[in-house]
Amino acid sequence: GQLPTWLQGILLRNGPGMHTIGDTKYNHWFDGLALLHSFTFKNGEVYYRSKYLRSDTYNCNIEANRIVVSEFGTMAYPDPCKNIFAKAFSYLSHVIPEFTDNCLINIMKTGDDFYATSETNFIRKINPQTLETLEKVDYSKYIAVNVTTSHPHYDSAGNILNMGTSIVDKGKTKYIMFKIPPSVPGKKKKKSCFKHLEVVCSISSSSLLHPSYYHSFGITENYIVFIEQPFKLDIVKMATAYIRGVNWASCLAYHKEDKTWFHFVDKKTKKEVSTKFYTDAMVLFHHVNAYEEDGHIIFDIIAHTDNSLYEMFYLKNLSEDLEENNKLTSIPTCKRFVVPLQYDKDAEVGSNLVTLPSTATAVKEKDGSIYCQPEVLCEGIELPRINYDYNGKKYKYVFATEVQWSPVPTKIVKFNVQTKEMLHWGEDHGWPSEPIFVPSPDAREEDDGIVLTCVVMSDPKEAPFLLVLDAKTFKELGRATVDVEMHLDLHGMFIPEKDLKTETE
Repeated sequence: GQLPTWLQGILLRNGPGMHTIGDTKYNHWFDGLALLHSFTFKNGEVYYRSKYLRSDTYNCNIEANRIVVSEFGTMAYPDPCKNIFAKAFSYLSHVIPEFTDNCLINIMKTGDDFYATSETNFIRKINPQTLETLEKVDYSKYIAVNVTTSHPHYDSAGNILNMGTSIVDKGKTKYIMFKIPPSVPGKKKKKSCFKHLEVVCSISSSSLLHPSYYHSFGITENYIVFIEQPFKLDIVKMATAYIRGVNWASCLAYHKEDKTWFHFVDKKTKKEVSTKFYTDAMVLFHHVNAYEEDGHIIFDIIAHTDNSLYEMFYLKNLSEDLEENNKLTSIPTCKRFVVPLQYDKDAEVGSNLVTLPSTATAVKEKDGSIYCQPEVLCEGIELPRINYDYNGKKYKYVFATEVQWSPVPTKIVKFNVQTKEMLHWGEDHGWPSEPIFVPSPDAREEDDGIVLTCVVMSDPKEAPFLLVLDAKTFKELGRATVDVEMHLDLHGMFIPEKDLKTETE
């Protein structure tokens, strides 16, 4: 096929790549050592490269020829590598071992720099052109967080907004939103933008010893949307996991009888909206988008009714006959919540406060809290991406992978949230990755551009490839076949040529 002439830059992706070291094996697919790979587009040609992230974790494991650094689903001990990590922090007089810097989930841009990220307090700077691993940054040196998300948001000024959980202060567990500026004012270009990191606000955890797990959050023009779900981390269990010889994942539990709380923070005042909004128990990993309309916040998420998605990816479950035997117990569902921030305070108990045309409801309860029920937009999609120019604004299109009862995607889709129309692309034996939308330079409409995805083949005789689709029609424009094994990855980003520093810089 043919690539658009304007497509110049790098598609950079990240995910678990190595699951066996010496005689040892990770328990969970999400624990594997980070493998970066990239597709560079230059004058109609595509160049592929891949390289393991040379984290301290990687170096220690390779040197010892076994797993010596614990990951979320795999506890490793004793750890002869302990001395290269900072000392563990003490909590409730127990010890939580220092976290790994195996940054395998996503890529984050700060100013001109790029970092591999995961959900611990460490990120690793990388060179997007050579995939070389550079310095390690520890968030906890700048802000009291122990875990962070891998899905930050970027505002129009290039600031990064992210959030993390602070378990450090005894009995004061809280969720912290923070902002990292893109560059540092003044002449000293070399100064770290992390030194200028600022806390936007903090939200106290509803339960001090059981903070919610979260993988992403939402933003609108004026608000930050945070969902506190009853999929919770047990801090006491976590603190003793090492001693008990169990993994940290076993310290996560889904409490299906609990509520899911919605928190909205006003970006300007940095205060949380005082009304209590909630819905039924659910597990969510990915926010799709959020925006404001006529005094309401509308946000779209991919919700699960249980935690089977994480369970599926234990390597013992990912057997040869994966597609037949491995069934999710709940299909992911794209849900739209419509939350009235401005409503008639004298409205009757039991009345629906949503005044926009939607089947989503927000019902006033006796105690003044508001119970929200969503509109179901569609079923069976995960790893959602949008045209990021529409982030926090009213939008039409979601690009996602189709996940039915198997945890591995077999198709990618374009879904119109307004008309509910869906376009598919799929190929036999093909497992596509998260689709990434790249707008064309003269884009007038939201879907003017292309969609990029890496397709791994489940049939070993067939080669993997990079696929380029026209985002409007979802028709194939071209594909670049790669003659090496390619791994299934998690997340990534497209970096336009103009955002790449030249070697001399």
